[in-house]
Amino acid sequence: MAPTLPSLDVRRLRSYVFRLPLFTRTVLVFVIIFWILELQKVWNVVQWGALIPKEVNLGTMYRLNTYPLIHRNFLHALFNTLALIPLLERFEAEHGTLLSGAMFAGPLSTLPAAAYLLVERGILRQNTALLGASIWVFVLLGVEGIKAYKANPHFAISTYRIPTWTTPLVILLFTTALIPNTSLLGHLASVGVGYLYGLGYLKILAPPEKVLRWIEGKLNLLGRLPHYVSIDQKTYGRYGVLPTTSNSSLSAGGEGSVQMPYIGSEAPTILALRKDPRLLKIPPYLSALCIVIGIVWLFLLPLNEYSRHTYISENALLPGQVHTYFGGSEQNVFNAYKHEVQSLGGQNPEVIAAKLSNILRSVGLKAATQKYHYEAAGNVHSGENAYAVLHAPRGDATEAIVLVAAWTNMDGEPNQSAVALALTLARYFKRWSLWSKDIIVLITSDSKAGPQAWVDAYHDEHSPDSADPLELKSGALQGVVVVDNALNHRFESLHIVYDGINGQLPNLDLFNSAVAIASGQMGIGVSLQRMWKHGDSYRERLQTMLRGMVSQGLGHASGPHSSFIPYHVDAITLQAVGHGWQDEMAMGRCVESTFRSLNNLLEHFHQSFFFYLLMQANRFVSIGTYLPSAMLVAVNFTIMAIALWIQSGRPPKGRAGSATVDMKESEVEVVRKEGMVALVPTADLAIVERQLFLPVALVVAFHFLGAVPLYVFNNTQQEALAQTLVFFAYANVVLPTLFAIIISGFTTLSSHRLILLQCFSLLLLGMFLATLATLNFSLAFLIGLLAAPLSFVGIAMSADNGDAPPKLGTLRKIVSNILLHLLSPPVVVLAVCKIFGVDAGVTLAEAAFGWKVSGLRTQVVVCCVWWPAWLIGAVIVSPGL
Repeated sequence: MAPTLPSLDVRRLRSYVFRLPLFTRTVLVFVIIFWILELQKVWNVVQWGALIPKEVNLGTMYRLNTYPLIHRNFLHALFNTLALIPLLERFEAEHGTLLSGAMFAGPLSTLPAAAYLLVERGILRQNTALLGASIWVFVLLGVEGIKAYKANPHFAISTYRIPTWTTPLVILLFTTALIPNTSLLGHLASVGVGYLYGLGYLKILAPPEKVLRWIEGKLNLLGRLPHYVSIDQKTYGRYGVLPTTSNSSLSAGGEGSVQMPYIGSEAPTILALRKDPRLLKIPPYLSALCIVIGIVWLFLLPLNEYSRHTYISENALLPGQVHTYFGGSEQNVFNAYKHEVQSLGGQNPEVIAAKLSNILRSVGLKAATQKYHYEAAGNVHSGENAYAVLHAPRGDATEAIVLVAAWTNMDGEPNQSAVALALTLARYFKRWSLWSKDIIVLITSDSKAGPQAWVDAYHDEHSPDSADPLELKSGALQGVVVVDNALNHRFESLHIVYDGINGQLPNLDLFNSAVAIASGQMGIGVSLQRMWKHGDSYRERLQTMLRGMVSQGLGHASGPHSSFIPYHVDAITLQAVGHGWQDEMAMGRCVESTFRSLNNLLEHFHQSFFFYLLMQANRFVSIGTYLPSAMLVAVNFTIMAIALWIQSGRPPKGRAGSATVDMKESEVEVVRKEGMVALVPTADLAIVERQLFLPVALVVAFHFLGAVPLYVFNNTQQEALAQTLVFFAYANVVLPTLFAIIISGFTTLSSHRLILLQCFSLLLLGMFLATLATLNFSLAFLIGLLAAPLSFVGIAMSADNGDAPPKLGTLRKIVSNILLHLLSPPVVVLAVCKIFGVDAGVTLAEAAFGWKVSGLRTQVVVCCVWWPAWLIGAVIVSPGL
């Protein structure tokens, strides 16, 4: 009879595929998904997930886990999958689904990758990519080789006895010889890891079996997940083993009665998991983890992997592409104007403004003046601005660019060189016919009130009692450049100031254009955030970024340009600093080239970023990269608020039952849900009515109470501000106890009410900070860190949710009070002023000026968000309860 070829039994193959265990199926699905994703050309999946030695860094550690799932083409994925499935199915059947997932997501993927990287990059200095499930195939072959060696150490070929553990190496050699583009080094590393696992040296990296059993029991994985393999190598699909009971177990309260377990498990499942008191032990650790990750995230930003080089998004700007002509004879004009400006030293603002407006009229410009008068913190800020408009020969007066020079700069120094330069540039610009936008030259009496009065009046947002209306106007303001040169000698570099009111920033294209023109075209060094020397190291990047965050978080005006940014007018200040060989003509050429670029704009700045952190003149981080750090800090309050809300719905401990003790029929209730049946203590099913009125009313009242310090600090004389702050700090020591006593006199502050009080307070704080982070990231992050202890003080997660007054441990109460009072808002303000060597009264006077003149809103966040949340936390742990 002729021999017959074996035939493929489709039914057996189909049965084999449908019986594959869960983790094996999951791996197969992921391999197919990644292969499908490789078909598109938008995203290079191989470049993203392959183990490329030079691409592996702290931000791409995911490659250590993704490379076995990614393949170069269909045949690569097909053959690797066919080789992997039988081995992986056998491994999962022996060790269980949980352990298989943990090992292949962990050491059995990362250890071969680490060994490969060590040799490939550290020794060979190569950069060959490694990818494909063949890595796991050879790991499993190594494991099987050791198992075979333990059962049968040798096999014989003729007269030679060959160790059975060499089988994977033989397969490896044949694979390398027959299949092109295979990685000998990667497969060797995989076989080595498989040998170590088979010999038991890697068992220390496996999760403890006790933990795996606990997870299986708590989540009832065997009963819930189809094709799941338990630790005991049992698989029942979706349906667990039905419990067996005797007749005696059905009689309530009789001897030998047995508690009916949940179907498919010997312990309570997720049906009653939310009633488990151990669940509330997780949120504090999760909340702390969010804070730690948020801080670490921030400190990673200066790395090259998380920051980017700056670039120009608006192509029409063409910064540094024009030849500048400012210089030569203009030096003599500048010297003459500087002599005129110096002769005005010591004159009153009216005389100065009149003289400057006459000079501007003499060069053919329409000029006018504007008086202003503000009062804040007992100080008077008054003066007179002089300004002129150069109408564009090629424009229609619908757009304008502004050149600003203040008579005194932000440090209170005479800014005579800058004023003379502005006058010289006004005369120089008048001679050119290339302008398509009007040019406004503005010379203010000071650097804060003057620019604010002018821009308010320009947009008709001024108060007639504080500032005069403008006689001359032009079109929409497209950009503002402020010149600041209080030096009487040549300067070394330009310090670019860009922070606006309330943390607002100008469009990054304007900053990048100024940097490109100064450093690229003119060869002038550029610095920012008072970092005069910058070596582009990690430490200097971090220092620059943190200085920018502090400035942005304070929200104060950092220069005359700050007044324009709230009106969506992009503005920067160019400040001459240091001793060098650059003169005023070089600064004038920078301004000329910047104005030529702004003149090219076809529409308002919109292409580049408005939210960013700068860490060097040519490096930045965008909002999409830095925002998660503040959001993680804010979300910790929300996590704790949710945990407290859950705790407030639990019955008091005296009424709560237990699912792990013997119960009578009258004490338990049968619960059916989604095809499952459970016996749950009746007390655990009791509905606890939350007493919401008092906690909500107190939270609202405390937040409205923040209007008191807000009004006091914005309407107190500067001489008394420092003493008022000290008094407020001392008052905060007794206020929590006083409020606790007053409230307790009207009603009982039970544990249940205090839990809800803290819950609503943290919920509001988290919401406020998460919203604020999108507007002023730095302020939200700083306040979030300072308020972080509020998540961990107060009622413990294990406290009884009853009507009795709370019982806090003495040590816990003392530590909580000390920590909170050290981090109270007035103490923090006093400490910061002391550390930076600034007068607290002057700082608060500047804040009051910003509140009344510039629209500063930092005080609102401190007084009406942070302080009420702190006060509620202090009341909860106060000795008065």
